[in-house]
Amino acid sequence: MQQHPHTRGRTSGRFAGLTAALAAVVALTTLDGPGAHAADNPYERGPAPTESSIEALRGPYAVSDVSVSSLSVSGFGGGTIYYPTSTADGTFGAIAVSPGFTAYQSSISWLGPRLASQGFVVFTIDTNTTLDQPASRGDQLLAALDYLTQRSSVRGRIDSSRLGVMGHSMGGGGSLEAAKDRPSLQAAIPLTPWNLDKTWPEVRTPTLIFGADGDTVAPVSTHAEPLYTGLPSSLDRAYLELNGATHFTPNSSNTTIAKYSISWLKRFIDNDTRYERFLCPLPQRSLTIEESRGNCPHTS
Repeated sequence: MQQHPHTRGRTSGRFAGLTAALAAVVALTTLDGPGAHAADNPYERGPAPTESSIEALRGPYAVSDVSVSSLSVSGFGGGTIYYPTSTADGTFGAIAVSPGFTAYQSSISWLGPRLASQGFVVFTIDTNTTLDQPASRGDQLLAALDYLTQRSSVRGRIDSSRLGVMGHSMGGGGSLEAAKDRPSLQAAIPLTPWNLDKTWPEVRTPTLIFGADGDTVAPVSTHAEPLYTGLPSSLDRAYLELNGATHFTPNSSNTTIAKYSISWLKRFIDNDTRYERFLCPLPQRSLTIEESRGNCPHTS
């Protein structure tokens, strides 16, 4: 039977519309990768992570650095800024890192290029004196972030609303002090921290504390563990104790520290939930991890 010409037109039009709708659905369900996620999260930077990408010595971004003289700043002792060379992806979150008691920025310098190559601006600092206590180091971390976002040569590359702090030993204790004093910080990572204050009810910043099972300078039983339990139980917090490690393990390149630090910074500074799977469920005991604790899943 021959179809009426108008009927044929309506049928072909409906078919064309159905085809277009199906194509749109297929496009939406197959679209993946950085562009798809970035549409939902404007802070996301870099390709989708893998176990090997966060354990690698370098991430996807080429890195440049600039030295900052102590004579050109106030409130801290200068340092080195490491930053992604490309500006194609827009601005980045930023982290200031403090060394420990009697130490210089060289003791934590490995973190600079390693973190920056994953899509952060990283400022490894020297303190005013090597004997500065945690409260002073906390103030200096904040002064360094203020310099970084307001006066530094790379300030245009930084999103000043997405900042974090790290530190080793007394610098780790200082990172807690900084988080207490500036609740707007997005992440804090104390590395084998030392601080006489064990209670931190004021902290609102997601905090990852690294301890070391062989630490005799700041034993985990009197520092890292009580510092962790002293944080609010409702806070996104985690404790990771390194196995076969000492107080000074964070002073040299360490894959376990890098892997979980990158994941923590990405998750909370960049709001990048692609990294949640490396943090939750909690890491299992292994050759490099003695134990882990934390709040999973994360809510921030």
